[in-house]
Amino acid sequence: MRNRTIGFFTAAAALAFFSTLAFAQAPFPEVTVKKLKDNIYVADGGGGTSTIIIGQNGVIVVDAKNRAPDGKKLVDEIGKLTNKPITTVILTHSDPDHTRGLGGFPKGLTIIAHENDKKEIEQELANGGAQAAPKEYLPNKIVTQERESMTIEGIKMTLIHIAPAHTTGDLAVYLPDEKVVASGDLIGDGDPGIHLFKNGSSEGWIKFVTVLADLDADSYVRGHADVANREQVRRVLANAIAKRARIVDLVKQGKSLDDIKQTFGEPVKAGPPSRFPSFVETTYEELTKK
Repeated sequence: MRNRTIGFFTAAAALAFFSTLAFAQAPFPEVTVKKLKDNIYVADGGGGTSTIIIGQNGVIVVDAKNRAPDGKKLVDEIGKLTNKPITTVILTHSDPDHTRGLGGFPKGLTIIAHENDKKEIEQELANGGAQAAPKEYLPNKIVTQERESMTIEGIKMTLIHIAPAHTTGDLAVYLPDEKVVASGDLIGDGDPGIHLFKNGSSEGWIKFVTVLADLDADSYVRGHADVANREQVRRVLANAIAKRARIVDLVKQGKSLDDIKQTFGEPVKAGPPSRFPSFVETTYEELTKK
């Protein structure tokens, strides 16, 4: 059983990796922009959700869309909001639908990312990743601490990285004056999505999102879901904590992956793994791997 499980997750990791590449190449809805605060806008479509922050003399963008044309469309939409130039891009993680659109942005920007995020993007380039952003768009300002506070274009912000969660290089952007958090793919409407092939962690996710849920914030911009409030985030967190605790208990009882999936009402089927492994599957692997 153990050898079969290892084989399953090796295949799952490979499938998830190539599915992520295919996902990045698939068409997304057109970019649309909605106002969130006086100087903050949310851009859906074209990849993962982006946050637009208009500062004193320039614009800060959190996440850059899926492909160069999507990034260019976002740039064009920003031009309709303000004549101030884009000066800074902050990446919440390395998934291609949040990074590859950089090719459609102006050159010479400050591009901020966690150190592990940069490593993952560099690895994609080394592997010849299709449609990867050119080397001149690699992050050039690196975050290495759990919290780094700074002021960019007159906007106070804290960049937060607590632990590997969705990926090893997740970065949340907290704007204390505006009470806004840009959380990337850390938070959705249901179970956490953990990329084991990027060494994500359910345990780290709980630590990370616990910190985010305790911030003085009223708006959480999420990568693939509508903007949430703090109570919604706390509910998602509480559900994940309870589900992980139950999985831990079942693993201690010696239950197999199939047994645990049945407990949670997940289908058990032969054949190739799912495109994106479920929270049950990734948590089981995290708890049982050597």
